[in-house]
Amino acid sequence: EVQLVESGGGLVQAGGSLRLSCAASGFTFDDYAIGWFRQAPGKEREGVSCISSSDERTYYADSVWGRFTISSDNAKNTVYLQMNSLKPEDTAVYYCVAGEGPREVFLQGIVDYWGKGTLVTVSS
Repeated sequence: EVQLVESGGGLVQAGGSLRLSCAASGFTFDDYAIGWFRQAPGKEREGVSCISSSDERTYYADSVWGRFTISSDNAKNTVYLQMNSLKPEDTAVYYCVAGEGPREVFLQGIVDYWGKGTLVTVSS
């Protein structure tokens, strides 16, 4: 059974930091790109970041560039999203996703697997 299990969400003040984790199982981790999407209340889902497990190519949304860092620990089948300088507009449910490649996942939104999401709330 494929599973993407997110953790690390919570409530933080503006300017603070959080680190999200995504533990993957049930598929060959190195064959997939793992990424993060988010959906804020009343807004469309958007891609935040993505990393290729094989060559560590990364993609970031312009809105998080320079503040968020995605990384992968292939030995643990886990991807992390370090979020610094958080803003109230970062408030959303963050979903871990997996797909064939980082371009397909991040640029085309072609996703094979979704996690259930973790809520990040940034207070002003």
